[in-house]
Amino acid sequence: MTGFARVKKTLPAGEIIVSLKTVNHRGLDLHFHMPPELDALENELRAAIKRGIARGHLQIHLVFTRPGEGGSAPVNRPLLEAYVRAFREAAEVYNLGGEPDLNAALRLPGMLGGPDQEELGETVSQAVLQAVDEAVALLNASREREGAITAQELHQRCRVIRGLVERIEEIRTGAVPAFQKRLREKLADLLHGAGIDPQRLVQEAAILADRSDISEELIRLRTHAEQLEQMLAAGGEIGKRLDFLLQEMNRESNTVLSKTGGLGDLGLTITELALAAKSEIDKIREQSLNLE
Repeated sequence: MTGFARVKKTLPAGEIIVSLKTVNHRGLDLHFHMPPELDALENELRAAIKRGIARGHLQIHLVFTRPGEGGSAPVNRPLLEAYVRAFREAAEVYNLGGEPDLNAALRLPGMLGGPDQEELGETVSQAVLQAVDEAVALLNASREREGAITAQELHQRCRVIRGLVERIEEIRTGAVPAFQKRLREKLADLLHGAGIDPQRLVQEAAILADRSDISEELIRLRTHAEQLEQMLAAGGEIGKRLDFLLQEMNRESNTVLSKTGGLGDLGLTITELALAAKSEIDKIREQSLNLE
């Protein structure tokens, strides 16, 4: 689920800024952007984020500015000079042209921040972790507001699916003679000009009857829609369970479509309704990527 949060903390040792941005993803995908001096905290930061977020592609930006830096990191001149010197020496040795790339140089670890940055103290480390916890809380508050809107839409789509199932059931009742006619025609084809063992005939008749009836599929489709609404009402982490349930709903609608061919106008109407149900299921699947 999409969301954004930003937390700023000011300490005697400097200023901490934490920004979190998340977009839809099937799992939890974390990407850190922070100065090298914060690298030692990455495992603790991951653990802190996982305690509050279970799903999403998350960009974590951390900035630590020490007093006197004026909001911009100083260049590590000795390192930059070493980079330029090494570049020119290599160019001379291998007879290569070109000039050093300043953009590439500034992206090197340790190039920004000065040559002798002192290690972070315990106070700063704890403040960074606290800022991340606060940012996760703000992010989740934003995501919950969006989630409530998404849940309302999913409830509405579930109601639409249940309404479509009810209409298909009504039409199916009137289509029973058509189902029976198609069953008789298929049995007649089996019997035409061939001697078939009675037991085999019973088995084939049972198979054909099962393939001609959509009552069980409709019951399961309606039940799955009700289960989906119950999951949304219960809250909590439902993303992965919802994905499985939608697969089952899609399977039932496909089976309905496969069984309603050759029934004339009634079959075409059922097909249209089943396709409409599939469309709603697909829309729910798209929105389910927003849910954790």
